[in-house]
Amino acid sequence: MRGVGVSLSSALLALTLLLSPLPALAVNPDEILADPALEARARTISAELRCMVCQNQSIDDSNAELARDLRILVRERLTAGDSDRQVLDYIVSRYGEFVLLKPRWSEKTWVLWAMPAGLLVIGAAALFVFALRRGGKPAGTVLSEEEQRRLDEILGGSGNRKG
Repeated sequence: MRGVGVSLSSALLALTLLLSPLPALAVNPDEILADPALEARARTISAELRCMVCQNQSIDDSNAELARDLRILVRERLTAGDSDRQVLDYIVSRYGEFVLLKPRWSEKTWVLWAMPAGLLVIGAAALFVFALRRGGKPAGTVLSEEEQRRLDEILGGSGNRKG
C-alpha cells in the first residue's frame, strides 16, 4: 500500500512539472556566445530590452525577427568590447527609450516616475479639503412656522411636533 502512495506522488509531481509554465527563452543555439561570461552579460542585457514587435516581452523571450536581430546586435557589441552601459546606450540611441522595459530616470521621464506620488498627494489634499468643508455644515435647516404647520397638516395632525 505504501508503494502505491509513493508512485502516485511521483506521478503527480512529474505531471505538475510537465504542465507548469516554464519561460520559453527564444535564444537560438547559433546566437549563443562561446564565452560563458559574455553570454551571461548578453542575457542580462537582453532581459532589459523590449521586443518592439511583441512589446510586453523582452528580446530574450521573443521569437520575432527584430528581437533576434537585437540579440545578435547585443552580442556583436559585447564581443567588440563594449560595456553593458555602452550596449544599452547604443540600442537606445537607435530605437529610443521605449526599447527599455524599465525606463531610466532622466529629465524626460521624471513626470512618469513622479506621477503616482503626485496623484496620491493631490487625492489626499482633495479629501482633506472636502472633509473640512463638509464637517462644519449642519445636516439640514430648521423649518419655519409656516412650513412646520403645513407638514403637520400633511402628516395628519399637530400632535407630532417636537420642541
